[in-house]
Amino acid sequence: MEQHLEEIRMEDILGRASIRANLDTASDHIRDKVILVTGAGGSIGSALCRRICACKPSRLILLGHGENSIINVLRELNAKFPDISIESVIADIQDMNRIRDVFSLFRPHIVFHAAAHKHVPLMEMNASEAVKNNIFGTRNVAQCALHNMAEKFVFISSDKAVNPTSMMGATKRLAEIMLMSMSKSGNTKITVVRFGNVLGSWGSVLPLFLQQIRKGGPVTVTHPEMMRYFMTIPEAVQHILQASAMSRGGEIFVPDMGKPIKIVDLARRVIRLSGFKPDEDIKIVFTGVRPGEKMAEEMFTAEEKE
Repeated sequence: MEQHLEEIRMEDILGRASIRANLDTASDHIRDKVILVTGAGGSIGSALCRRICACKPSRLILLGHGENSIINVLRELNAKFPDISIESVIADIQDMNRIRDVFSLFRPHIVFHAAAHKHVPLMEMNASEAVKNNIFGTRNVAQCALHNMAEKFVFISSDKAVNPTSMMGATKRLAEIMLMSMSKSGNTKITVVRFGNVLGSWGSVLPLFLQQIRKGGPVTVTHPEMMRYFMTIPEAVQHILQASAMSRGGEIFVPDMGKPIKIVDLARRVIRLSGFKPDEDIKIVFTGVRPGEKMAEEMFTAEEKE
């Protein structure tokens, strides 16, 4: 039997106030521009599209591989923003000919590249797909941005790219290095935004914890000492847009995400906020570190700290 959960605020889960970015400049640099978002059907991509529409672009291109997620976002945005021209494109970023045609047709001024394979254990089992999508797919989109003289290209990366121990992290790091090299050629300003775990995004621990709590537990955590940096979806979107506005090309932006949080502490906090007592009403079970996972993530490489 599923449990009734009390309303939970993200600020309460994080144990800190939301980080607010100044979006006035971000709105100005998007207004009246053609914007392309890859991975537009995902949790970050779709939230980014909602905020972009509020900035009044001349046209927004929703590019994704999954038709159901794209059509859902398209319908939502058309209803909320009837005055904005919104196009939906079903495409695989690994297909260079298709991506080339998309850029040739729409000529985007700014590209937000959110499409990626992000699930760490899954990519350990499907390494070739992580390489094809996260490296070669990223190269395709960036090359088309350069060839069509887009003003800016913003790549959404991960803290798992720092000293990576997983295929997902390694492909993200290689993509970062590749893009920093590509930023030296052409007039397109290429920027990387790197942040940690995003609460509420698909594949994050929060939806899993809530699902487990609704069923009465147990809540599963990999290791009692595992910790991560966390931020909310709105915070992530704010930082992406701010990085785009500030970009001069060749930068890696790393937002302030506060202090890292032990995942077991996060689990206990979510259980309490749901109206239950940890280890009494809802048990916590440790399942072991999964392939590719680190005990703690880092936000900067050794060179970036210098």
